[in-house]
Amino acid sequence: MQVLQVQLEIRPDPAEVGRARRWARSRLAGSGIGVDEPLAETLILLVSELVTNAVVHTGCPAVLRLSLPGAAAESAAPVRLEVADRSDRAPVPRCVDGEETGGRGLALVDGLADRWGWNREGTGKRIWCELDRRAQPSRAATGFGGGASAYEAYEGYEGYEGYEGYEGLAYEAV
Repeated sequence: MQVLQVQLEIRPDPAEVGRARRWARSRLAGSGIGVDEPLAETLILLVSELVTNAVVHTGCPAVLRLSLPGAAAESAAPVRLEVADRSDRAPVPRCVDGEETGGRGLALVDGLADRWGWNREGTGKRIWCELDRRAQPSRAATGFGGGASAYEAYEGYEGYEGYEGYEGLAYEAV
């Protein structure tokens, strides 16, 4: 099976999050994942969350890596996303109330990815997640916490308002 592995160096600057989303979206060509598919939407949201965590919580440069099975690859081959940084601080999921404006990144990763985790590497760490390339409606049917669509994950948060009306639309805040 042919797998395209690409990477992007990330500076510790919040503007890098938008650049990482645009870069990841542009790499979907040739992978068999259309930019308007739910899988692409979920992948871009995961890129946004993991890169934001690296930029905001570490203050260190990071490397974003995507492993995309080629268009001819088996439909079951997962898409893998990794963010490696030089910080030795472990990622810590937080419990936040509906009034908080942040702190939900790892909960989103847990809800959207089929698998995720992290491991130490030298003086830093690598956070990774995988998305299976099966039909997205079956992922969404499992509900938040077991692989939800991007819409359902946002909808599930207390205090999140204003997302309705955008269901089914590809979105990117740059």
